Amino acid sequence: MKFDSIIIGFGKAGKTLAGYLATKGEKVALIEKDKNMYGGTCINVGCIPSKSLVTSSNVSKIKAKTLEDKEIIYVNSINEKERVTSFLRQKNYDKLFANKNIEIIDGTASFVDKYKVNIKQTDKDFDIEGEKIFINTGSTSVVPNIPGINNNPFVFYSDSLMKLKTLPHNLVIIGGGYIGLEFASIYSNFGSKVTVIQDMPQFIGREDREIADAIYNSFIERGIEIVLGAKISNVSENKVNYSINGVEFVREGDAILVATGRKPNIEDLHLERIGIELTPRGAIKVNDHLESSIPNIYALGDVNGGLQFTYVSLDDFRVVKNHLEGKDSYNISSRKNVPYSVFITPSFSRIGLTEKEAIDQGFDVKTAKMPVAAIPKAQVLKETTGLLKAVVDAKTNKILGVSLFCSESYEMINIIKLAMDLDAPYTVLRDQVFTHPTMSESLNDLFSLIK
Repeated sequence: MKFDSIIIGFGKAGKTLAGYLATKGEKVALIEKDKNMYGGTCINVGCIPSKSLVTSSNVSKIKAKTLEDKEIIYVNSINEKERVTSFLRQKNYDKLFANKNIEIIDGTASFVDKYKVNIKQTDKDFDIEGEKIFINTGSTSVVPNIPGINNNPFVFYSDSLMKLKTLPHNLVIIGGGYIGLEFASIYSNFGSKVTVIQDMPQFIGREDREIADAIYNSFIERGIEIVLGAKISNVSENKVNYSINGVEFVREGDAILVATGRKPNIEDLHLERIGIELTPRGAIKVNDHLESSIPNIYALGDVNGGLQFTYVSLDDFRVVKNHLEGKDSYNISSRKNVPYSVFITPSFSRIGLTEKEAIDQGFDVKTAKMPVAAIPKAQVLKETTGLLKAVVDAKTNKILGVSLFCSESYEMINIIKLAMDLDAPYTVLRDQVFTHPTMSESLNDLFSLIK
């Protein structure tokens, strides 16, 4: 079979690109090896299911009075999560299946040559050809080299933990990154006793220290234990054995979550057959248009080693679309001010530089910080934990970066991104008219503190 374009992976960028190319009259093959992954990581095992649990866990925190209450809410939450993901997965499939120019092919894809892909199915395999090939295979969990974690019934990764229908009373999390912290917050809200063990000596080291300390203290106040600088020697059934400065410790859990990051998912592709160049971290190396070292082959989403967010994957589609249309008005170098949010309780969102990063880059900075308890809407929500901090260029008054540890920060950060993209001075947000009472109006007060 011959196609104009072959897309490997039914993720955000892949599915959007398939729809776009089909409207242009191209014959498109969309290959997905797992029927449970139509729509990609976000819908099925990432953002949507985990944020469904975030919402449910916040309900549990408020309404559950007994352990039995918590267990009932937890099981109902897992069932609701499965309903939501199943619904969205089917909607994604149906939308593309209805397009006569798109052929959805179930199977595992691997390269034969730079225009030909082999599809392996349960009972057969066959080759297809395409003038252009787009790789959108996403990422997969990093499996650390810790003895005892493989084939261990007590060990879970983020996707498998979200299928567990028994609430773990004691959850041990290996890894203190954003995924680990989100799950620590979720399961603590559900009523689990949570311990986070990480090897790095500093808690979320890439963040501003004042913000990191505020998040750390909020976790401790909620009863979440944070173990820093731990060297894990092995996992023995439900026990994590580790040492700190030569002193041995053991943590026991009903479940152990391994949250040590994600890596590009390229293993099945056999890229060595066509000589595609990889980065030192095992991602597909791409140029400013997301084209690989082979001209007709592109890589979009997590697999190209960029930021692992579904909205970045969607923006990768915009870059490729622009290039396919013969334009150079938007490319990777054009992308700027990418925000991110971590859905702990309360949420944490950030854009741009921290104070230290700005100073290290030679900026003369002005800063402002404000406790969340000073925000009227936070008092209304009864969610007064947190801290806001802004960093501004003292010479130009342009916003260099903002960190928001507060309820609804994931909405507020997008307002700041827009201001930064427009190169607006901080005074635009200081003097903006916001509705009341809202969390967004706190930006008036935060930026008023800049002198």
